[in-house]
Amino acid sequence: MQGFKDVPRVVWLLAAGVFVNAVVSFTFVFVFLYLTGPRGLGAAQAGVVTGIGGIGLVAGNFTGGWYGDRFGHRRVLLAASALGGLTLTTLPLLPTPLLYAALPLAQYANGVVRAANSALVAVTVPEGARRQAFAVVRCVSNGGFTLGPPLGALVAAGLSYDWLFLADGLGTLFFALWTARVVPARGAARTPAAAPDGGRGRGGVWAALRARPAVPVLLGAILVADTVYRQQYFTFPVFLADHGLDVRAFGLVIAVNGAVILLLELPAAVALRNRPPLAVTGSGLVLVGAGYAVLIAGAGAATAVAMMVLVSLGEILYKTTATAYVADEAPEHAVGRFQSLYAGVSVSGTVLAPPAGGALYAAAPWLLWPLCAALAAGAGAVLIRLSSRQGRKAPAAAPQATGGGGEHSGGGEERHAPRPAHETGSRPRPVAG
Repeated sequence: MQGFKDVPRVVWLLAAGVFVNAVVSFTFVFVFLYLTGPRGLGAAQAGVVTGIGGIGLVAGNFTGGWYGDRFGHRRVLLAASALGGLTLTTLPLLPTPLLYAALPLAQYANGVVRAANSALVAVTVPEGARRQAFAVVRCVSNGGFTLGPPLGALVAAGLSYDWLFLADGLGTLFFALWTARVVPARGAARTPAAAPDGGRGRGGVWAALRARPAVPVLLGAILVADTVYRQQYFTFPVFLADHGLDVRAFGLVIAVNGAVILLLELPAAVALRNRPPLAVTGSGLVLVGAGYAVLIAGAGAATAVAMMVLVSLGEILYKTTATAYVADEAPEHAVGRFQSLYAGVSVSGTVLAPPAGGALYAAAPWLLWPLCAALAAGAGAVLIRLSSRQGRKAPAAAPQATGGGGEHSGGGEERHAPRPAHETGSRPRPVAG
């Protein structure tokens, strides 16, 4: 396909494994309903349990890239997939108190897998094609996600929720085996490129962030937006249930998300690849806010579908673009760590959304959706304004080449494609993500 010719074959093969795993990745979608249903917990308590599990997911995302920069992204992905798959298969057998430990462990492993997979794509694809490469992985993932929720709802209603955890665990183990086959380790062990300050620790990363002030602003906007975005998995199904729509309706509405992304993700990535990334990301966040604003009109099939379509369109604009933008802005020695920072922030809502949304929904349900709409739209407006300011400064900005050699993950597993020197400031680049 035109526009995707620079995406390496290994990315397409990796995406095939992501698709299969996504079809059976039921746990995240149905865990809140599982806790409030078969486990008999109230909404507030289920929010706390899910939030604690989300801490593991966020921690895994924040650390996965750091492990990968040191030990190799492929190796880290394989180890974390095996741990996560084995833990998920045992969850239904555990008493409820042990879920406080097992769920964070499973989510931690899943977070490491997510960050390692993202970094693996980033170090495989040359700058200028990363937005398309991330779009490929996200598109096939959402293709699986389109099939997964309705299938999971049928399994949960016809059999039990226990089968969802078993399928999810086996799918994660399959992904480990598939990755080991299609992404071979190659090359002798090499020393990763040194950070500009001579080290590979935290100091180098924070110094790099200070040199790229737009990246922390983007991370802050994503932190706010993800807390809003994740409400679709926590308070939104409870909201539907309180208005007479059961788990099957929720599964079908969630499937709309995957269907919209499956149809439009790749065309949008090609059509918008030359647009300023911060403006595209900000526009996506505004659309997410508009989606939640629709729910102010009440619960029903029409409003639920309209909400999901708008949120999905916003997701198409902001998620792929922001991921690729952070990868393009990363210095050579810290691609994995920059991806971990973004990956951790981009799932922060799994910790913040359940307790915050659950408490607000219990105390003042009428306030939840207006507040969600305002927060997401406000975060988007900040990025759009920042992009506009950068555009006005761009003509006077002088290019400043980045230094540093080619980064290589420890263990010699992945080799970076050559990256051209580019500006390290906040001036937008045409094909940056």
